Amino acid sequence: MIYLDNAATTSVYDDVIKEMLPYFTMEYANPSEIYSYATGARKGMNMARKHIADLINADSTEIYFTSGGTESDNWALKGTAYTLRGNGKHIITSAIEHHAVTNSCRQLEKLGYEITFLPVGTNGIVDPAHVRRAIRNDTILVSVMMANNEIGTIQPVSEITAIAHERNVWVHTDAVQAFGNIDIDVKKLNVDMLSASAHKCHGPKGMGLLYVKNGVKLSHIMSGGKQERAMRAGTENIPGIVGFGKAAQICKEKDNYNSEYITKLRNHFIKRVTDEIENVIVNGSIDKRLPGNVSFSFACLDGEMIQIQLDMKGICCSTGSACNAGSSGISHVIAALHIPEEYAYGTVRFTICDSNTCEEIDYTVEALKEIVKKLRDMSARYKAYKGRLKMR
Repeated sequence: MIYLDNAATTSVYDDVIKEMLPYFTMEYANPSEIYSYATGARKGMNMARKHIADLINADSTEIYFTSGGTESDNWALKGTAYTLRGNGKHIITSAIEHHAVTNSCRQLEKLGYEITFLPVGTNGIVDPAHVRRAIRNDTILVSVMMANNEIGTIQPVSEITAIAHERNVWVHTDAVQAFGNIDIDVKKLNVDMLSASAHKCHGPKGMGLLYVKNGVKLSHIMSGGKQERAMRAGTENIPGIVGFGKAAQICKEKDNYNSEYITKLRNHFIKRVTDEIENVIVNGSIDKRLPGNVSFSFACLDGEMIQIQLDMKGICCSTGSACNAGSSGISHVIAALHIPEEYAYGTVRFTICDSNTCEEIDYTVEALKEIVKKLRDMSARYKAYKGRLKMR
């Protein structure tokens, strides 16, 4: 089995599992208790918080643990809306955000908030000038993801933040795909909030964080006890937190999971496919993209059919976001790029990590060549498309 769907989830590193195990069996106390037996759980949680803070150049007091990136995004948007409702009800985001952001915005629309969805260029990148023009006197938040989950494009977050802060507007970035894959320095970015998730960087599922810059008074959306400094109620998932911390520590030691090696694999993959398969495009910017993300659109083919055929050859990939798997039609991200219809439906995403090899990439390319040829040989639509191209 060749696993090339690391944007959906990653394998948990052995060292992460090893680090977590004692907190299931020995250090299982509730960290909120005051007796000495709870000390071990608290120490594990505090150490994990420090490892994560160190990775993104934050202070430990700015890290709040959640159940995952979805909760973190919901908290950032809805918490801001609740906190600043007296200042205005206008929020700016992009047309290619994860559904955790877009659907939170849709919910807020029903409560009377106005949402501006900024377009992206054909390269999948938000133009900071569009942010500047969109900000109004009643704007309270700009939320633009750091890196896209489907096409891997990296957004100019620091430029966007500078523009927003000129107008005293808070900024949130969904860094779920970026965390552990590219360098993140929250002080340089100067964002007010940042979301991340453990299972995208070889940590456990069901574990996330929201970075909240010191001085930002964000309302909580989980009512209950006083956990996470009274900001996020609910007994902490200590094994998950410890695993998240260990994954972050490994990430820092490995320099974002050997991003140079992964980038070489990605570029090799892109070159071979674009050189050896006709009528295929690469979605999003080539330069400003995550190291391991490769998104192709093949003319006159169905991406899901390609995915199924690859699965039969032992290759795991996707047609887009795992959160939207099974949905028919073109994803909102691909639609936002205005890719020609002949190509849009034939979109397949491959995402690489440091355990993948060049041999796996080459095997995948050969499989793709065979599958694309077979499907196109059976496609009257593709034959008609080629005929139109010749006529031009």
